[in-house]
This record gives sequence, C-alpha cells and structure tokens, in this order.
Amino acid sequence: MSFREYLHEKAEESRHNETLAYLMFLAGAVFFVGAILATLNLPEKLDWFLILPYCAEPSSGMFLSFAMLISGASMIFLGIAAGLHYSNDRSWYMQELRKSNTVENGIVHKKSNTGEHKNRNSKA
Repeated sequence: MSFREYLHEKAEESRHNETLAYLMFLAGAVFFVGAILATLNLPEKLDWFLILPYCAEPSSGMFLSFAMLISGASMIFLGIAAGLHYSNDRSWYMQELRKSNTVENGIVHKKSNTGEHKNRNSKA
C-alpha cells in the first residue's frame, strides 16, 4: 500500500467517523428533548432550573428523565467534540494527500521534460 492510498483510506475513515459523531449529537438531542418532555408529563409539582424542569420529590419518572437528560447532554457535547476532532484529522489527511500529489506531479513533469530533451537530441 502506497502512502497516497494510506492517506486516502484514512481520510475516508475520518469522514465516516465524523458522520457517526454528528449522528451521536443528534441522538443526544433526541434524548435531551425526550427527558424534558418526560419531566413535563410527571404529575407532581415541577420546579425550574433555568429552562430545565425538575421534580423535587423523588419518583421513578424523575430518575428516568434525569438519566436521559444527563446522557443526552453528554452525547451532545461528546458528539460535537468528536466531530470537530475527526474533521481536523480529515483536513490534515487531505492536506498531506495534496502535498504528495504535488510532489508526484513534479517528479512526473520532471521526468517527462528530460524525456523530451532526449528525444529532441536524438532527432537532431
């Protein structure tokens, strides 16, 4: 496997991982909104912390919504962080791939110029 093929494969892998990271963000958003809606459907009196409703009295619904809220928020933040990380990786791989293509094109162009000089000298 050549270096160019390796960089191409790694860029594809980073693109795939970036897509998965954004899907993780979307799943976290669904969990987060689901937790808020589940909390709003609880029959007890609700208290509010900024924009997040919560129950002061412990119940099974409160624990479920709290778990969904924490997991949703963590998936949102981790999905964004992972997406940015893989995006930076992919841009680095693509930059290195462009460099290797430039070097290879320079070598091919140099070889083709020396071949033309040899052909011109042999014809003269």
